[in-house]
Amino acid sequence: MIISQETTFDEAELYRLYDSVGWQPWTQDIGKVRRGLTNSHLVITARDEAGQLLGLARTVSDDEIICYVQEVLVDERHHGQGIGRRLMEHLVERYAHCRYFVLTTDHESTPEGVANHAFYRRMGLIEHHEQGLSAFGLRVRSS
Repeated sequence: MIISQETTFDEAELYRLYDSVGWQPWTQDIGKVRRGLTNSHLVITARDEAGQLLGLARTVSDDEIICYVQEVLVDERHHGQGIGRRLMEHLVERYAHCRYFVLTTDHESTPEGVANHAFYRRMGLIEHHEQGLSAFGLRVRSS
């Protein structure tokens, strides 16, 4: 597996990846996803030796104080192979100098949330309230 930074993105390849994990709001406008990735602080990908996209992670950051991990996703056919772990380890190391390293994921009461929470806890992340913090956001609009 090859982890590398990328700055240009193929929409068909992105569609296959996001569709494999059921992220329909993203696949409805894959051009928006591509533009979002292009405008991100950092996008790293995991590819096999043949160049097939296995997963990606992206950040929004000032590269000083905060790193926000916008998404980490791995093609569903490749879950459980350590790809997400490798992507996260790369980000944790890359942004170790930042005061805040944060991400948002599904609530633990959802089917995806159970696995996501377990994964992020194994990576050493803890919830905001466990740090005496709260996170706020506007209600997510349905697409």
